[in-house]
Amino acid sequence: MKPFIFSTTKSIVSEIGAIKRIAGICSDLDISKPLIITDRGIVDVGLMQSLDTAFKDADKTYFCFDQVVADPPEHIVLSAVAYARENQIDGVIGFGGGSSLDSAKLVALLANSDEQLADIYGVDAIRGKRLPLILIPTTAGTGSEVTPIAIVTTGNTTKAGVVSSVLLPDVALLDASLTLGLPSHVTAATGIDAMVHAIEAYTSAIKKNPYSDLLAKQALTLLSNNIVEATFNGTNVEARQAMLLGSCLAGQAFANSPVAAVHALAYPLGGHFHIPHGLSNALVLVQVMNFNLSHAAGLYAELAPSISNAISLEGSEKEIAQALIGFIADLITQLKLPANLQAMGIAESDINILAKDAMLQTRLLVNNPKPVTLEDVIHIYQQAHQGTN
Repeated sequence: MKPFIFSTTKSIVSEIGAIKRIAGICSDLDISKPLIITDRGIVDVGLMQSLDTAFKDADKTYFCFDQVVADPPEHIVLSAVAYARENQIDGVIGFGGGSSLDSAKLVALLANSDEQLADIYGVDAIRGKRLPLILIPTTAGTGSEVTPIAIVTTGNTTKAGVVSSVLLPDVALLDASLTLGLPSHVTAATGIDAMVHAIEAYTSAIKKNPYSDLLAKQALTLLSNNIVEATFNGTNVEARQAMLLGSCLAGQAFANSPVAAVHALAYPLGGHFHIPHGLSNALVLVQVMNFNLSHAAGLYAELAPSISNAISLEGSEKEIAQALIGFIADLITQLKLPANLQAMGIAESDINILAKDAMLQTRLLVNNPKPVTLEDVIHIYQQAHQGTN
């Protein structure tokens, strides 16, 4: 057995209605002046009300920075850090989607350290200590509450990541009551994102390990069995909680067994065309899985039993793997997600620049079970452009 290291969030609270106990969780972490990091969308739809009520019921005050945007640029993160320092906050709560959670991780560090954001990009560059940190996802997709990664937009089309176990929070709180207002298309896209995390973690070439395998399989079971119900019957809180937990488990898996070519090809779609990350993954997932089939059929076949009973487990490894890919293709259609890159306004002439950018994602491509060339990426994008497999 290969040696491995497995790291994850210290404490995970999975409970419908757990948000009511946030003041007590803060007290347990000695947080007396918490700063909530979120976005205006969360505030505008009223999701902050649950947090506000919980703090008021406990006679506790808090600060709020609500200027996070999707794919947060550096200046947003630094503004939040300045706000935290001005108010001498002693703990951070990330509340929202992946962008808010990633921003909260960095604020918790930089508000308590002399380090500069530009100096901590990359792997294990952090030297300081962060403030106590609680992460509360309001979407079931990114798994950011259990990953040691924060992604920041550094230019018009470029992003950089900070990767360090220091960014893992003290507490991840999973409460499906906070996801009930998610639109169906967001539920679908973020759910597929979480499924991609599980699939790529299980087939990752370098750091795949027994813990990540177990988590990926259980995540895939929860996600595949609940995504349709959560998408089209969004008030089903039990299905929503299953999706949150599935996303969290997938996050734990890929935090330790990293994602690969699906994400490498998805990132340029977000960078150039501002397509949401989960949808970007969905647009290239089937094509990348088919590309990987020659090297990963056995692994895909091992994942098949984790999916609902819709897949036949009879036949060769390749046949079972193909059945898994077919199930996922049908699921994306059933969820009414866009069918191809063309539907997103992407021209065939855009493929070359997308492919060149995807090849820059070396930290991801090295994890792919099958080596990837520029010609391979161009071909995969061409298939995704037309929606062919």
